[in-house]
Amino acid sequence: MKKRKTLYGLLACVSILFILYALVVNYMIDPGAGAFLSHKTGLKRELNLPVWLNVMHVHVAFACIAMAAGLLNFSNRIFENSHKFHRINGYVYFVSVLLVVITSGYMAPYATGGKISSMGFNALNMIWLLITIMALVQIKKKRIIRHRNWMIRSYAFCFTNMSIHLITFLFHQGFGLIYVTSYTIGVYGSIVLLLLIPNVIIRTIGQSS
Repeated sequence: MKKRKTLYGLLACVSILFILYALVVNYMIDPGAGAFLSHKTGLKRELNLPVWLNVMHVHVAFACIAMAAGLLNFSNRIFENSHKFHRINGYVYFVSVLLVVITSGYMAPYATGGKISSMGFNALNMIWLLITIMALVQIKKKRIIRHRNWMIRSYAFCFTNMSIHLITFLFHQGFGLIYVTSYTIGVYGSIVLLLLIPNVIIRTIGQSS
């Protein structure tokens, strides 16, 4: 129980800070995404900037909603006080993930790194959606522990953006690779990390059936 409380406290701090960071950067500091777009060179498809920006803002908004909804549903106190809220909030999470995946699918062809990165993002989207559907299926079958474990796996993908940029920073600034190559490594590296880390967490808190 102590391990779970510690992990939840850490998760809450990271999630809240990242949500605030994403909202401030994307809606206040750089709403035109100038810094991010500066790395998109040699695109084979013409970028319709107004449309892309609108889709990106919707993408960020629902990514933040998914992160917040998931965080709330991992709270034992909230679950014990209101099962109805937990259920409704779970559907908010599911719909948010679906909208994040759809908007990401639109933006994938314009990904930094070209077709290889685009394929990586499509793979991320499909994996995240399938894992989230698995979580929904498990709760429909009243398999509480399995539902929780699949939700842990799903929630990890809320940190896709953070994971990609951390890996990109490591390879670009740490190892001196060009940004585009570092970003592509970040995309595929994130797939590996976001699949492995949840299983470590599940084993740490126990009840992995």
